[in-house]
Amino acid sequence: MSTAMLREVAGGVTLAVRAQPGAKKTAIVGVYGAGDAAQLKMAVQAPPVEGRANEALVACLAETFEIPKKSVELISGELSRSKVFLLRGVTLTLARTVLSPLAK
Repeated sequence: MSTAMLREVAGGVTLAVRAQPGAKKTAIVGVYGAGDAAQLKMAVQAPPVEGRANEALVACLAETFEIPKKSVELISGELSRSKVFLLRGVTLTLARTVLSPLAK
């Protein structure tokens, strides 16, 4: 798993995500891109209308990292497939541990 998609910041980590709308279910499906441009690829069941896809991504990330939804904040890419989320209270070590089996 590329470390470029994860960055340690004050209070948590940021995670670069590539959303793939129109999926049968919302889930982490792998890695999009390589090197410094790598992003966590997530399939999204919810349509990209009225923020529903972003809400589904927040819920999925909160469940994956076992943190409250309020600890997951979309900080860039609201209307784009490429997004960056802030995961509050998550360490870089924990994020790598959680994602390594999922991001194949």
